Amino acid sequence: MQTHYLEIVTPDVDATCSALERIHGTTFSDPQMELGDARIAEMSDGGTIGVRAPMHSAEEAVARPYVLVEDIDAAVEAAREAGGEIALPPMEIPGRGKCAIYLLGGNQFGLWQTLP
Repeated sequence: MQTHYLEIVTPDVDATCSALERIHGTTFSDPQMELGDARIAEMSDGGTIGVRAPMHSAEEAVARPYVLVEDIDAAVEAAREAGGEIALPPMEIPGRGKCAIYLLGGNQFGLWQTLP
């Protein structure tokens, strides 16, 4: 299992990015529209971390790992069969692949299938 993308949703994007830059010696990009205006940085394991503001008033602060999968449709079905509630069905992120979100045990989990 490999974390492909770690998404942090926070009402204070600038302060969060600044703290992570100081703590981990990284640099965040300008907002990336296709990722909900997340500012991104590369992680040492090859994954990416993205920090963005909530997209709507009901979205709460969260740290959501997206685990890399080979077949997102099969992974979503497996999550559903395991008792997960599908919060976001597979959705294409232009130029980046597909992602999905499921809820299980009070936590949010992401799935990510990269482009072939």
